[in-house]
Formats: sequence, C-alpha cells, structure tokens
Amino acid sequence: MSNQTKHTGFFASLENSPSTNEFIKGLWRENPVFVQVLGMCPVLAVSNTAENALAMGLATAFVLLMSNILVSTLRNFIPKQVRIASYILIIATFVTMVDYLIQAISVDLHKALGAFISLIVVNCLILGRAEAFASKNTIGKSMLDALGMGFGFTFALFCLGAVREILGNGSFFGIPFFPENFQEWVVMILPAGGFFTLAMWLLIFNAAKNKG
Repeated sequence: MSNQTKHTGFFASLENSPSTNEFIKGLWRENPVFVQVLGMCPVLAVSNTAENALAMGLATAFVLLMSNILVSTLRNFIPKQVRIASYILIIATFVTMVDYLIQAISVDLHKALGAFISLIVVNCLILGRAEAFASKNTIGKSMLDALGMGFGFTFALFCLGAVREILGNGSFFGIPFFPENFQEWVVMILPAGGFFTLAMWLLIFNAAKNKG
C-alpha cells in the first residue's frame, strides 16, 4: 500500500468517525480561511507577524468555543425572534473578556491588534457557527465544531503571519531568521503583502486538497 493511500485512508477514517468529524472538518475540509474565505479583515490586517497572527487566532478560537457552548446550552430558551441579537450579546461578552485578558498579558500586543480585537464580535465565522450549528446541536458537537473551526482559523492566520514576518522582517517571533545582509521584502508586511500571501496559501491548500 502506498504512503498516499495510507494517508488518505487515515483522514477518511477520521472523517467517518462521528466523534472526530466535527473537529476535522474545520481543520481541513471546511477550513474557515482556505476554503470558506471567512474573516478576511483580521486575516489580512493582523497577520504581518507570527505573534500577532497567533494571538488573534487563539483569541477568536476562544470566543468561538465559549459562545458555541453557551448558545448550544441556551438554544431551547432563546426565542427565535431575538436569537441573532442574543448571539451577538453572548459573543460580545466573551470578546470583552479576551480584550481585557490580552491587555493584561501584553500592552504592546494589545496595541498591535488594536480595534481588530473588538471586531471579533462581528466576525462572520463566529456568528455563522452560532446560527448554523450551535443553535441546532448538542453541547458536545458544538464544542468539537468550535475547536475545529477555531484551530483551523488559527492555523491559517499563523501560516500567513509566519511567511510575512520571515520575508518582510527577516525574523520569526522576533528572532532573526536570515544573515544580517538579507534584504527584507518590505511589501510583505504591507497590506499588499497580505493579499499576495493569502493567494499563495490558497493555491497551495487547494492543490493539496485536490491531490488528496
């Protein structure tokens, strides 16, 4: 049996397992960034360094997880007429918690992320999972869905942030990555660099997905 067959069979077995399918889909089959192309504002705006990208990804994943749990818990008690407003209120509560937490951990990081922390409230990924999944499924499934989508989002941001920092600053998490005479690609840390890097990763991800 070839390595490719083994690889494909492994992921196929995971996706066919009810306990892991909800988690795996967010990482690969329905990745929020590379497949669904959601949350492009933070993806392009704060992915200029690996640290910023990882922090924003983890913050979004935390809000997604906690809001999914609460929405799933209260799904039978929230009237349909006010469900969207209720979901936004729940999401905003956890975003406020994350905002204060990041500020307590690192003021510099909080300044670097800026208004994009607050904009997690209107991230279509989080509200979409609350409306389309958490409001219709059990707490267990909602947690797995949130973890998969959250880690998938974080993974995508980190991929962009790592490439942009390495090529744009010549460093990785602030640690020099190239010799001193390396000429940084300044465009990579500018807004245009975000589009270039996203296009590159979309090409790589889709090629790998189609090949698999």
